[in-house]
Amino acid sequence: MKRGNWQGRGDWGRADQRRHHNPGRQRERFSHRFERGGPGTSQNEPSPETASPSLSQSSPAPELPGFYFDPEKNRYFRLLPGHNNCNPLTREGIQQREQEGRRVRLLEEDEKPRKKSSRAGLNSTILLQKRHLGLVPETSYCRLIHELKVSSMRRHKLEVQSSDSSSPNTDNFKLIVADSACERVFTVNDVEHGGCKYGIMNFKGCSEGSLSVEMCDNLYFTNRKVNSICWASVTHPDSHVLLCLVGVADTPGCVSLLPASLFSNSNPDQPGMLCSFKISTAWSCAWCLNPQADKNFSTGLSRLVIVTDAVTGRRQTYGINSDVLAQQFALRAPVLYNGCRTGEIFSIDLRQRARRGHGWKGVRFYQDSAITSVRILQDDNYLIAADMLGKIKLWDLRMAKAVQQYEGHHNEHAYLPVHVNEQEGLLLAVGQDCYTRLWSLGDGRLLRTIPSPHPAGKDSVPSVVFSSQLGGRRGLPGLLMAVSQDLYYFSYNSDYQEQRGADA
Repeated sequence: MKRGNWQGRGDWGRADQRRHHNPGRQRERFSHRFERGGPGTSQNEPSPETASPSLSQSSPAPELPGFYFDPEKNRYFRLLPGHNNCNPLTREGIQQREQEGRRVRLLEEDEKPRKKSSRAGLNSTILLQKRHLGLVPETSYCRLIHELKVSSMRRHKLEVQSSDSSSPNTDNFKLIVADSACERVFTVNDVEHGGCKYGIMNFKGCSEGSLSVEMCDNLYFTNRKVNSICWASVTHPDSHVLLCLVGVADTPGCVSLLPASLFSNSNPDQPGMLCSFKISTAWSCAWCLNPQADKNFSTGLSRLVIVTDAVTGRRQTYGINSDVLAQQFALRAPVLYNGCRTGEIFSIDLRQRARRGHGWKGVRFYQDSAITSVRILQDDNYLIAADMLGKIKLWDLRMAKAVQQYEGHHNEHAYLPVHVNEQEGLLLAVGQDCYTRLWSLGDGRLLRTIPSPHPAGKDSVPSVVFSSQLGGRRGLPGLLMAVSQDLYYFSYNSDYQEQRGADA
């Protein structure tokens, strides 16, 4: 069926435009301790959803039920529901093809050496002049410089060194989590026969301005799925790793506390304390760093929160009416914040363990969908929460009120974390569409959208780490991305890029 058959029916076309009209939503305005900036959406970094219209909007031809209009061939094609081996032309396949084409285009644009800043008229020369004239406060100057650096980040593929060079990594990265110094990154990889393997990568910033990566000697395999991990400080900072393992078949789930030294053959020291706690099907875990409960960790289960003393084994349980999918302890007080499948976020003060019923719940508020991540800021009056509707909000805990929203994140049903770097004033999140987005923490502006170097898929969602000192005290600032079987470094420092470019 040709598109020309429908020309001249202007009433239908106008009705189609009205049906797809979607007025923009007004952005929340607020006033708190962060400095305000411009509007909350980027001018040159459109989200993948707005960068390319939908099927019905990409062509002025009317949409017919059961048909797809191909603008290149100027004709309609019949659609079949779901997947069909005889005719692969399905709506899902068409959308996937368009998304892949959009990813390739954005990846080509991302490779360009010069990129516009997210704020119109913002460049380092003008910013420096305004600073010398006293027109820009010091805090605003630092924040805007960070935004310029984010806009200029470029991708470099890292080669992971290993003592066993004969067996390169052939398993997809699932999760990477850095320690507090960003010298070590705990990795979880899916394996072909089921289950996963895990180990530690060591990072080091070299004097010539490059970054070296070395995989640990010992890798451990398990037939169980890793639901959640976090670093734990038992004998010294980040001395152990806490893993939540899901049971499979006759193998029950558990929570394991493993010493980091266990993963290196070259370490002459004893491995240290190794514990396994009989806690099955834990969705989340968190380690407390507050001195009042510094050997305690929490696990979030179905309708239950368990706080355990890692040394004595003593437990305190809290019954709730939902699954606890995200947890984090505050630093200034032994207070645990929990995010639930119902969208509820609540706190537990470990100093009030004697309370019965639901009287132990402190702050309590809700988002519209299941919570996938909670992050407490250094000022523990503020909390960032993300949910499965793709909403990321900044909450003022004193008023139990959302004071900022970060637009553009994409999530429908996945368990996706958010990352906060307050030193650089950045918020990061990887969406279910496999795009990595960076926002200004203070005013919510979307600073950059980074497409994945690999085709998008549910098994190839990138896992990221951002640090001001990746590799320790002499490390380099930037973004670390693990996707598929590869590891990438997005340099936050323009000098690193120029040096690498010169060497190339």
